[in-house]
Amino acid sequence: MTRTLICNCNHSMPLDDAFFKKHVEGHEKIYDGLCRQDIGEFIRNVEKGEEIIVACTQERELFNAISAQAEKPALAPIRFVNIRETGGWGKNNKDAQAKIASILALAKMPLPDPLPMVSYDSTRGRLCIIGPGKQAFALAQLMHQDLAVTVIVNDREPLPAQKQYLIVNAHVQAISGYLGQYKVKWQASNPIQLDLCTRCGACVEACPENAIDLSFQIDMSSCQSHRDCEKVCGAIGAIQFQPSQPFVEEEFDIILDLQEEPFLKMAEPPKGYFWPGLDAVQQALVIPKIMNSVGEFEKPRFFAYQEKICAHGRNGQVGCSACIDICSTQAISSVFEAGKGRVSVNPHLCMGCGACATACPSGAMTYVNPTVPYLGLKMKTLVDNFTKTHTADIAPTVLFHSGSEGGDQWMNAVGRLARAQPQTFGGIPAHVIPFSIHHVASTGIDLWLGMLTHGIGEIVLLASGEEAPQYLEILKDQINIVGEILVSLGYSSRIQLLEMSSARNHQQHVDLLYLDQALQNLVPHQELMPKASFGLAKEKRETLEMALGHLLEHAPLPLAETESIPLSAASLIGGVEINQDTCTLCMSCVSACPEGALLDHLEIPQLGFIEKNCVQCGLCQTTCPENAITLQPRLKAISQRKTRVTLNETKPFHCIKCAKPFATEKMMQTMLAKIGSHAAFAGDAQKRLKMCSDCRVIDMMQ
Repeated sequence: MTRTLICNCNHSMPLDDAFFKKHVEGHEKIYDGLCRQDIGEFIRNVEKGEEIIVACTQERELFNAISAQAEKPALAPIRFVNIRETGGWGKNNKDAQAKIASILALAKMPLPDPLPMVSYDSTRGRLCIIGPGKQAFALAQLMHQDLAVTVIVNDREPLPAQKQYLIVNAHVQAISGYLGQYKVKWQASNPIQLDLCTRCGACVEACPENAIDLSFQIDMSSCQSHRDCEKVCGAIGAIQFQPSQPFVEEEFDIILDLQEEPFLKMAEPPKGYFWPGLDAVQQALVIPKIMNSVGEFEKPRFFAYQEKICAHGRNGQVGCSACIDICSTQAISSVFEAGKGRVSVNPHLCMGCGACATACPSGAMTYVNPTVPYLGLKMKTLVDNFTKTHTADIAPTVLFHSGSEGGDQWMNAVGRLARAQPQTFGGIPAHVIPFSIHHVASTGIDLWLGMLTHGIGEIVLLASGEEAPQYLEILKDQINIVGEILVSLGYSSRIQLLEMSSARNHQQHVDLLYLDQALQNLVPHQELMPKASFGLAKEKRETLEMALGHLLEHAPLPLAETESIPLSAASLIGGVEINQDTCTLCMSCVSACPEGALLDHLEIPQLGFIEKNCVQCGLCQTTCPENAITLQPRLKAISQRKTRVTLNETKPFHCIKCAKPFATEKMMQTMLAKIGSHAAFAGDAQKRLKMCSDCRVIDMMQ
């Protein structure tokens, strides 16, 4: 049995004890101060050896410490759930009993299956600092005793008095890799190699142009190439005048980039790359982050990939590159082998945003932290508990936010302000249930439609302001497509995006006022339609088709079989149109289609099509030699989407010698029109064009 310990936090939440005894498993009583005067009750429950859920996150550390010191420590990790900021504090807190019960029910669910892990090893502590000498030397001085520091500068800052770490004057050409496995490629920018220089000063004295100072670098604009410095350096060999300096590549564990603009300009740089900018405070704050990045670390492998259904490329042509284009860490790359394209994901660079799976039209890229089926089970649990315990006929609104970004902080801040300033802030409404996920970009059209068909009243996505711009773009695109479908079928649009400021210097209070007002504007909704009975599937297209079928079946404005809903160009739902005047039925599109949407016929020249299989990847369009194919983003009735239709057909062309069919009449007409008048195909040669391959060889031999 699971013990659920609920505290009203010194009477700051109006919790109904009788309600929770009826609807929450393992609940005994509402405590007034579980972390203080009632701490003995917490210890008593820990020593029972049962699983415990504590409805408090404020005193998590205290509860964990007391649990570890108990005579009988807890057998399983204690689960903590926030009911205070998310429901108990706010102007509608008296109506939040059903919401709190639903949140507690979600906390009781089994955890998702563990994911395979990706490991990092930065135990060697090799730090590369890049940037202006003054700042770089100051930070290197603070860390060189604990780390193996190399400083790459490209200015003439005087060198430190003692040689305590490696200094290179060079221009960085490339940085690649991740924590523990970085490679930095540079080219020396001066004849004096600082790693060999002893700083004896002989070159400074010998230079007749005074082109060398205490930075021990030569001012090449003043140097007259007397080479006196090279002579006095002698056997030390630190000065080497060369036509061009060689490239050097070294490995590092951590990169500290102190340049005005980051060398790695991706929205989310790899682990172990730090860019604090020129701000001295930010540069100081980065030191503990660097020190904490030394060691052995693990993170989940966030994705799964099915090459078989990937629509990236066929026949040497690129179709879909959605995952490559949207990845903010540049973890995904294109690979072509024997004309067939696939994508490759570097799991060490992947930060787990899940946007690749959201953008993927076929479902070849899947987000697994957690999976859509697991989220489907949580949504079912949430809806069942909310509708069972709520007195009004309304459906819950789910507010997705990124737990790994700033979402948790925004939610907690709004709840606390609702308690501290009730005249200004209303808090999170009683029908709105915050739902923390790793990254908000991991949700998409298949999950949203599945949720709406299973009783969720509205879906709200909170962008905390730290998301890459392309993530917001894909979310807006798919929200727009869902809206086009729902409104055209007579439903109301039930998905919206709330965007917080991304500016570092933006006033947080202004953002919180905006967020609180947006939350107060979320009115309760009834269920959009009768609940569906299917479960959300692992395969994206399967979930999508089942959800679309349910929407179409219960639509207030039914879609006739002859009708279709036009959708935006970004849609992953749609069909194709064939220009029959230019199509030769060469079937290049059939061989290119990765999803089996385009089909040939075993006996006659006929091009078939099954619309539900089409993922709008565009491979058929780019492959067609006649430019006869056009994508048509749209939604048709389910019966039409499942039915095989004929897009084009023609009569076969028979060999003029043996009468065997080997091409189509259209293909032969096109070929003769293009090359038939050429001198190389005059006379008998033109006749051979109308023969099958066997008869053509025989005719040539005769």
